[in-house]
Amino acid sequence: MENYSKARSVEQPSVCPFKLAADTPEVCVKDGSKIRNLLRFALSRIGAKPRATEAQEEAAHQALPLCRQLVLTASGKAVSKAITCAELLKRRVKGMHQLTELANSTVTDVWEPLEPDAGLDSLTVSRKLPAIWILLSKDPLDRQRPGYQAPGRFDGLWGQAVAAREDRGLWGAHKRKRGGGGGNRGRGRSRDLQAGS
Repeated sequence: MENYSKARSVEQPSVCPFKLAADTPEVCVKDGSKIRNLLRFALSRIGAKPRATEAQEEAAHQALPLCRQLVLTASGKAVSKAITCAELLKRRVKGMHQLTELANSTVTDVWEPLEPDAGLDSLTVSRKLPAIWILLSKDPLDRQRPGYQAPGRFDGLWGQAVAAREDRGLWGAHKRKRGGGGGNRGRGRSRDLQAGS
């Protein structure tokens, strides 16, 4: 491939697997998206109370109508970021039902030869990227559908994990210091001792 350069990439996104209302917002999570910006937009559309630092951004989004559902989509490296956003939204807005679907999106890369006179043809390479669709809803969803997660409290789960760690003695375990920062250790006698000699 040293004789080629990438001319363009075209992503053909996967089709939405959910039947949605016309006013349902779709948040497209990209690899370079900031989680705090995605959360601000999603919370403003769902109608959650903003934090004190988000009050100014909330005033800008007041003109948008509130929604009962929200869809997060991502492909490739951004899938983990979409999952993180969905989990943070479920913690901020209690009682959210979740439906998750996995899919593939196709990316077509076109490679052009560096020297057109060399007799090389352009190359077209298609590859598949994993994609995710996460539907968050304040209204109940189909419980029989694969990928459904009911709203719930996770306090009991975390309480059990903390109790198990305390039983094993992992919370109060003494940690060994690492690295330098030992002062004059290993450099001969200290100045106080040298001055007294």
